[in-house]
Amino acid sequence: MTKRYYPLNSLKEGHWFKLICGASFQHLPAVRNLTLAYSLAGADCVDVAAAPAAIAAAREGLQIAETLGFLAKSRGFGFQGKPWLMVSFNDGEDPHFRKAEFNPAACPTDCWRPCENICPAEAITFGDISFAGVIEERCYGCGRCLPACPSQLIYARSYVSTPEAVAPLVLETGVDAIEIHTQIGREKDFERLWQSVRPWVDRLKLVAISCTDGVGLIEYLRKLYEIISPLPCALIWQTDGRPMSGDLGVGATNAAVKLSQKVLAAGLPGYIQLAGGTNHRTVEKLKMAGLLSAIEKPNTGTGKNLLQSDFVAGVAYGSYARVLLSPILEKLETMHEYQAELARTLQSTNFSGELPNDSKSIKLETAEELLWEAVSKADSLVSQIKRGVSGFS
Repeated sequence: MTKRYYPLNSLKEGHWFKLICGASFQHLPAVRNLTLAYSLAGADCVDVAAAPAAIAAAREGLQIAETLGFLAKSRGFGFQGKPWLMVSFNDGEDPHFRKAEFNPAACPTDCWRPCENICPAEAITFGDISFAGVIEERCYGCGRCLPACPSQLIYARSYVSTPEAVAPLVLETGVDAIEIHTQIGREKDFERLWQSVRPWVDRLKLVAISCTDGVGLIEYLRKLYEIISPLPCALIWQTDGRPMSGDLGVGATNAAVKLSQKVLAAGLPGYIQLAGGTNHRTVEKLKMAGLLSAIEKPNTGTGKNLLQSDFVAGVAYGSYARVLLSPILEKLETMHEYQAELARTLQSTNFSGELPNDSKSIKLETAEELLWEAVSKADSLVSQIKRGVSGFS
């Protein structure tokens, strides 16, 4: 592996790819297997919920990817090493940090249940005899079910990262990067959270700040830069166009591209990375706008060589990346459920032979055909921004 393929160099050269598993998404088998597939396809960073179980699931996927990396490369995929692991925090209410909730017993019996059909994570179910409602670990807070409910029975439960929770996660889990989600006007809240990060920031390779558009955005980002300076690691401004909408349609990416242009024009030190509405059309639109050739220049106004790019450094994909692989992961879970049921049946009949090992079937690498099908799907997205880089077609 040459030095140029480390994640930081992907930022510098403008072909950075980040997988967003979701700040609220804690379906651990999916987190693990998404991490594995996108790592083998050449992702530079994986962003997961700031929860020990989600971090552990992603770490397992990263470890398996390292083991299978040579096989991925032999098949023509772009694996170049273990991606950075990122966790996300928020300094106040944010759509990424919420869960849908409702009492299924209150639902009218004649309701056609549009919430169940509209949920992209299949987190709402009425079909299971033992459970009905929101499967909490699957819900990632997109909010599409809230207006879909004819009786308006669904509500969102939000949560905010506490400063006390940040340091242990950074210190004890050894993550590579953190992302802070914020909104215009929350300088004090941001600073409160940042003070808990500052003592440990020298352990990080990257800090990302994610913010949606609004009046006074650039002034707000400049204030945040003053708060975090000096920063001993790389900095990303994540331009969050339309949060969690990438799977809705090709037009969802327009807001992310437009916002990236706005932040680029401000000349802030750091790298610009798109999110929020990103999908298979994002890279194409960036190319059409002439935003994908990274050039670096020193920021002479500070007396330090802080990198400031005139071009977009990369793209992060969340809902679209997950939905792209969901049919394959659903097949994997079906196989797991079948083998588990088979094992129970054999046990109930006093079967004396060897029982199927269903504990491993939820792991993507145990189903070779599905593994490489998933990596191929992931590669179809990763390679868009990596084309022209050695090791990618």
